[in-house]
Amino acid sequence: MLYILLNPIISYQEKKTSLWKVKTNAIATYQLCVLYYKGEPHKIRGIQLLDLRNLSTQQEIVTNMYVEAKLQFHTILDQVFPEYRKVFGDLYSKVSLLMLKEHPTSEAVLTAGESRLAESVIEFCSSRLSEWAWEKSKKMMDSASRNPFQKKRV
Repeated sequence: MLYILLNPIISYQEKKTSLWKVKTNAIATYQLCVLYYKGEPHKIRGIQLLDLRNLSTQQEIVTNMYVEAKLQFHTILDQVFPEYRKVFGDLYSKVSLLMLKEHPTSEAVLTAGESRLAESVIEFCSSRLSEWAWEKSKKMMDSASRNPFQKKRV
């Protein structure tokens, strides 16, 4: 279904300048049709265009929520394990997020040890070489030991 949307300000101005004083639906409808044919309507929208507009708005809302979640994630990560960002090239990769899930703090990383970390990386990303897993586990251990917020061991 197609409908035409006229700017109400334009129709109101037209009403003031013409002899359109009688208030009946038939005359008002006729005058609106004349207004349409006199000039281009401001917007012609079908249901599909309105759906696209709604979807575009929803996509923007979801994108903003995604950005907000990433910002909150960065804030929390900076408080808990600030050096972790330097370990993986993509902080949001599957391996990185699974490693954080299994070892969420620098204390957990230090407790697990380099060999357990390498095993976890190999488990989470079997397509990579074991050298890469050992490199990442070493980087995690180094970043955990540099964490300024870690608890002192006795």
